[in-house]
Amino acid sequence: MKSLLSLVAVVVSATTLFAAAPAAKPNIIFILADDLGIDGVSCYGADKRKTPNIDKLAASGTRFETCYAAPVCGPSRCLLMTGRYAFRTGGIGNGSWGAGGPGAKSVNENPMAKLLKQGGYATGMAGKWRQVGETPRDWGFDEYTTDPTASGWFWQTKHLKNGVEVTVPEGTYAGDVVHGFALDFIRRNKEKPFFFYYSMHHVHGPILKTPDTAKAGPPDLYADNIAYMDKQVGAVVAELEKLGLREKTLVIFSADNGTALTYPAPLGGRMINGKKASMLEGGSRVPFIASWPGTTPAGKVSQDIVSFADPHATFLELAGVKAPEGFKLDGRSLAPQLRGEKGTPREWAYVQLGAKWFVREAGWKMNDGRELFDMSDAPFVEKPVAASADTDASKAARARLTTVLTELNPAAGKTDGAGLSGKAKNKKKKAKQ
Repeated sequence: MKSLLSLVAVVVSATTLFAAAPAAKPNIIFILADDLGIDGVSCYGADKRKTPNIDKLAASGTRFETCYAAPVCGPSRCLLMTGRYAFRTGGIGNGSWGAGGPGAKSVNENPMAKLLKQGGYATGMAGKWRQVGETPRDWGFDEYTTDPTASGWFWQTKHLKNGVEVTVPEGTYAGDVVHGFALDFIRRNKEKPFFFYYSMHHVHGPILKTPDTAKAGPPDLYADNIAYMDKQVGAVVAELEKLGLREKTLVIFSADNGTALTYPAPLGGRMINGKKASMLEGGSRVPFIASWPGTTPAGKVSQDIVSFADPHATFLELAGVKAPEGFKLDGRSLAPQLRGEKGTPREWAYVQLGAKWFVREAGWKMNDGRELFDMSDAPFVEKPVAASADTDASKAARARLTTVLTELNPAAGKTDGAGLSGKAKNKKKKAKQ
């Protein structure tokens, strides 16, 4: 009996230890398409665009219906890297990082890659970068390959690899250089946790032929670029499977802003209201698909609102990295939802471009002019609601969103890391004196 009790104690002890053991840090791959709204992805209901590999990724994980980036790439990428709203960082437009501009500087922020690196992750990126400013290494990436342009980079012969200019032969497709770098990084770091930011140039203009463009007949170059982008997403997943890393890796696919001005397409027979660079729904609403087999629920469609500030908080939680104390971050971790739990979904998303902004909750939107919109038929219709025509529901929404914008106070402009405006900092300084 005594030996039996001892055996039970050992089993219970082992079970307790197993249950208490923290989950292994997942590898993280964030794939960011360029100029791709939800009307460019077939699993979101796009009528014209076909993305079978991205659809398969969604089927293996969770597709979030309402994710908001910024309406153009620079502010979206800054929001992603910093986890902070544009009025805090100065990343308010594509020109923010020019000489003397207000754009975020890595030394004043707590970049996602830098924090993950401190948490033991190998960090790498490939693709479009310019509109984040400085170099990827400044922002915490151990290795990178990128280019000096802010747009498409498809058949050029020069790119930057870890800060050194590299020349490739004529006829080399730069998208394949970026893709090859990504796969090589994954292979070389397969034995340790890694974070890779795959910043695609597809499907930003100029829309040129790809290596797969049909040689006979007039090709649909845009559809060809969509297909090539989709093929590369599929190849990343296939490489993870080949290396036995699929269940150890969280793959997220998203995009930096809505579809480019000349390439909108119907969604369920209807056109989205707004495109890239607009403050309408179609300007900033983007796909967001998360797949981590064995952890993330497969085939789930979530209505939780996602902001581009959220991956920062999510990745820190998954990596077991604590956010810096006393530093204002705006993200809400999606880690519980990725594990199939309810979590604490955000009530609203904040979107800014220059001196324009809005806050969006389920069913309603309020802009910088404090105008309220009924979004019950989004993303197709945004119906203005005058205060004089308020219903009980719109009146309540008006009060909620007014409170949100008042507390955010975007008009105060860029603030320091503690979330204090220049005026507040001076006041605090004087108080200390």
